[in-house]
Amino acid sequence: MATAESSSTPALGEALGGPASIALTVSDPSHVGEVRRRANALGVTAGFGENELGTLAVIVTEAATNLARHAAEGIILLRLVGTPPSAVELLALDKGPGIRDLAKAMSDGYSTAGSAGHGLGAMRRMATEFDVYSAPETGTTLFARVHASQRSLTGEADPGATGVVCLPMASERACGDAWLIDRTEHRALVVLADGLGHGADAARAAETAIRTAEQHARHSPSRIIEAAHGAMRGTRGAALAVAEIVPSEQRLTFAGIGNISGVIVSHDDAKSLASLNGIAGHEMRAVREFIYPWIGKACLIMHSDGIKARWQLGTYPGLMARHPALVAGTLFRDFTRGRDDATVLAVRMRDL
Repeated sequence: MATAESSSTPALGEALGGPASIALTVSDPSHVGEVRRRANALGVTAGFGENELGTLAVIVTEAATNLARHAAEGIILLRLVGTPPSAVELLALDKGPGIRDLAKAMSDGYSTAGSAGHGLGAMRRMATEFDVYSAPETGTTLFARVHASQRSLTGEADPGATGVVCLPMASERACGDAWLIDRTEHRALVVLADGLGHGADAARAAETAIRTAEQHARHSPSRIIEAAHGAMRGTRGAALAVAEIVPSEQRLTFAGIGNISGVIVSHDDAKSLASLNGIAGHEMRAVREFIYPWIGKACLIMHSDGIKARWQLGTYPGLMARHPALVAGTLFRDFTRGRDDATVLAVRMRDL
């Protein structure tokens, strides 16, 4: 069965090209109510019933209260998941003291936030998907999803999951980055476009690239870029990268134009992916594909230049074993430039 998810899915009625994520700063208990209201609106859009809305409210209230009481630079990211939307995802990011005894904190009912006492254990039990990563003096990244139809209530990281953070520059409503993840059981296509500059015109260029990639999703990375290059003429143009992962062939094929960063990360290695100079839609030489080995437990990370490139996952012990959403969220938290659109994609495939 094929599934596709892209940043072109509207959130709360926003036009195509709007941000795939909603960012809410949480530095005071008075911010908790706004987080809960925004999450509830997303839940309604995703078709949640009363029970799912109640579950979502408990999870976001606990996460936001924890940030308000304990965190420095706390932020909640919310986004709709699925096409059409069928789930709400929460990422809670902070640069606080971290959780020194995560096993204890995961005990059902344990809470130091002065909240209702639901705690991380109950959040894990209530969410459809849940995971958390924390390091002393570095901070905590918490991930939770609630689906319109609750299922697989295990709280365990999905080995074939994806993580996405996509946000516009703070002064802009439209996001100049756009992305697509098209998956089947045996293959994944990952596309990231960064429109030149920022704002509505950059968003228009990036969305044109993604729509073209959707139409040519069964083609090779180089053919997708060539098609997008033609479709984007008359727009600002964009940096564009396309990766195709075929685990059964232990192969990742990559083609890129411009400054999209791509890295294959395994437990003992990180391989940067080669991208060529140019601007898709404007000036572009012949597209070249590069083939890299793909080991089953590897993770593909792609990000726009709104994220600093000098990160190393080895400085985060144990993060590679967690849900890819925690990888994306942690890199965004620690390496966002703060003055541009910023997108991080983290993709892992199930072993075949």
